[in-house]
Amino acid sequence: MISSNDFRTGTSIEIDGAVWRVVEFLHVKPGKGSAFVRTKLKSVKNGNVIEKTFRAGEMLPQALLEKSSLQHTYMDGEDFVFMNMSSYEETRLTAAQIGDSCKYLKAGMEVNVVSWNGSPLEVELPNSVVLEIKETDPGVKGDTATGGTKPAVLETGAQVMVPLFLSAGEKIKVDTRNDSYLGREN
Repeated sequence: MISSNDFRTGTSIEIDGAVWRVVEFLHVKPGKGSAFVRTKLKSVKNGNVIEKTFRAGEMLPQALLEKSSLQHTYMDGEDFVFMNMSSYEETRLTAAQIGDSCKYLKAGMEVNVVSWNGSPLEVELPNSVVLEIKETDPGVKGDTATGGTKPAVLETGAQVMVPLFLSAGEKIKVDTRNDSYLGREN
């Protein structure tokens, strides 16, 4: 159990049999009446955001999430297959379970799989990944690093905006949180 006074950004709580993560919170002590905590909660399962108010000191069940480091080994039809490198157990997740993160997954990549009550909820990618550009417009002499950008399709199928001087076959570093180009990889 966790008190509403102990809410912090990222705290996971259980409401009506579902896991919610605190996105924002504000402790309010009005001049008249009792104190309360106004929160914005995001569903871990489907990403819905709701606003909910709790009495100050109200006790709620804390969602105990298990985080395990797994390696993406291969695709089996529509399933992504992950392996625990210490016990060699396989876990299969669909693209719907992984969500938007699947556009950066490639074989051999280590990710954190967050589970609740034995069922996987989400996949946490590293903050940045190195991927090869598979398809983009060719660079032209005179294109500069401070100029514009162009779309590029990466080896996993993700599309990001890159500087004009980059060409197909080059490896780049991409921020997985906001789909932005970070730089070339040597």
